[in-house]
Amino acid sequence: MDQDALKALKADKVVDARSMACPGPLLAAKKAIGGVQPGQIMEVMSADPATKRDVPKWAQKKGHEFLGTVEESGYFRIFLKVQ
Repeated sequence: MDQDALKALKADKVVDARSMACPGPLLAAKKAIGGVQPGQIMEVMSADPATKRDVPKWAQKKGHEFLGTVEESGYFRIFLKVQ
């Protein structure tokens, strides 16, 4: 997805992990994804740069679709489609 499409995307579940250091954002995403139905979108917000690498790798490993990352001022928004 391109940046404009990602920015316009409305997530079904938002995980705000901006105050957490690694591995906190990934652990928060793992915990939250259990409440997201297949086909729904989950957004992970994080200020930790490692999250941009860790969450997509984890999502791929678990069979979820990584949609992309949007860089905001001071944090990242990472989007996944739950499978």
